[in-house]
Amino acid sequence: MAQEFHSDLGKINISEQVIATVCGVAAMECYGLVGMAPRSVQEGLTDLLRRENYERGVDIQFHGDKVSVTLYIVVEYGVKISEVARIVQERVKYAIETTLGLKVENINVRVQGVRVTQPGRR
Repeated sequence: MAQEFHSDLGKINISEQVIATVCGVAAMECYGLVGMAPRSVQEGLTDLLRRENYERGVDIQFHGDKVSVTLYIVVEYGVKISEVARIVQERVKYAIETTLGLKVENINVRVQGVRVTQPGRR
């Protein structure tokens, strides 16, 4: 499914994959986020075969002219999870509105895991 707009020059379609990629790139820029979690086991197996997959862990729903996003994330141990989630929400909302010109209904963040890094390794 794609989000469709009409302009004076014609029709504009923005696919779910494009929206998910914009969301994934924006989320990965946030401090404390170490990765996106797969939404399902099947997606986890599929991702082993791909290199860069920014839309992984992003679910898009359309509600009229607005978009709802659910992000499945993995955070770094030792960070304040609620702050990381709030920053991810703000950054993703900003990216959707400025890059794609879409209205955001809500952004849900589901923390699927915490990654512990060993001292000296990042």
